[in-house]
Amino acid sequence: MQQVSERVNLMVESATLKMAQLSRELKAEGKDVIDLSIGEPDFVTPRHIMDAAAKAMDEGFTHYTPVPGYLELRKAIADKLKRDNHIDYTPEEIVVSTGAKQSLINVIMAIVNPGDEVVVPAPYWVSYEAMVQLAEGKMVNIFTDIDQDYKFTAAQLEAAISPKTKALLYSSPCNPSGSVFTKEELEAIARVIAKYPDIIIISDEIYEYITFEGKHESIAQFDFIKNQVVTVNGFSKGYAMTGWRVGYIAAPLWIAKACNKIQGQFTSGTNSIAQKAAEAAIKGDLAPTHAMRDSFLKRRDLVVNLLKEVPGIKTNLPKGAFYVFPNVSSYFGKSYQGETIQDADDFAMYILKHANVSLVSGAAFGNDKCIRISYATSEEKLREAVRRIAEALAKLS
Repeated sequence: MQQVSERVNLMVESATLKMAQLSRELKAEGKDVIDLSIGEPDFVTPRHIMDAAAKAMDEGFTHYTPVPGYLELRKAIADKLKRDNHIDYTPEEIVVSTGAKQSLINVIMAIVNPGDEVVVPAPYWVSYEAMVQLAEGKMVNIFTDIDQDYKFTAAQLEAAISPKTKALLYSSPCNPSGSVFTKEELEAIARVIAKYPDIIIISDEIYEYITFEGKHESIAQFDFIKNQVVTVNGFSKGYAMTGWRVGYIAAPLWIAKACNKIQGQFTSGTNSIAQKAAEAAIKGDLAPTHAMRDSFLKRRDLVVNLLKEVPGIKTNLPKGAFYVFPNVSSYFGKSYQGETIQDADDFAMYILKHANVSLVSGAAFGNDKCIRISYATSEEKLREAVRRIAEALAKLS
């Protein structure tokens, strides 16, 4: 009998990728589907980055790369962290990986033993749960809601910590809520973790450059906690480099060495040409990045204002990333043509079927009263999508 491993059987398919695939299938059937499910900037990688990739090929950067990444790129990342985040790291404390997703799983596999607990505030990015599960750890959630802007507090964190806690894993700006922690909020969290020197903070900062108010804050900036922090970042979101697959960690040396060891057995070094493109991105002009951020801000305001006109949908004002995470539970129990919406999964499928708009159920992000809307698409499509959603919801009773 052919049978996959138990770890694969237990693993849930990524909800965002599943909805994106379903959207593509419906489009292939001729349906006019507006896809608001995928977390990908709709911008092309800036020209100076693509030019650097072409130059790298011409110069012969077509061979295997060092497992932790080219030294030049790691030096550039260290310079960036000092310049933008006020954190000092050596190149030896930086590991470049094939996307921030690999960076995250490297860290989790490096520090989590079977039975260890990882505190994960909800809502959370969909892959966090599967990653903890692969390491045979246990995810312990801190539940937040829209009234607290989906941000966990230091008091909630303290209450979630147990003798088995190995790590705290969170993102800011947050996928899916768009919430952003302030410096004061992060310091309060850091002071809690400082009481537990064996707990590691894994800070996912992939949306750093898509912050709409003030400046991005990194929790590793607090010296009293820096040796317990792994900063995870990458190039996909801020530089529109999703297909290039380059991410990185900045971590205490012992964790960086462990991730280097793991990566050496899994993938080895990241693509050579993509690394040279990433080096150009991190050293280059941020004007294209700022232009993208400004476009996302306009779209956020558009979507939030449009959703305010739809009865029964409650949303906060995201301060970063490119998502809205509205509470849609007022529609639970309502029906149309014998079809009843019981939860967020039903809501997302109803909207796909009756509005031809692809969303992602909040259940995949740890909150089954919400849905995630990505506004990484044109204003025209966003207007039409919300119009269709409102029209479909109006049929429910």
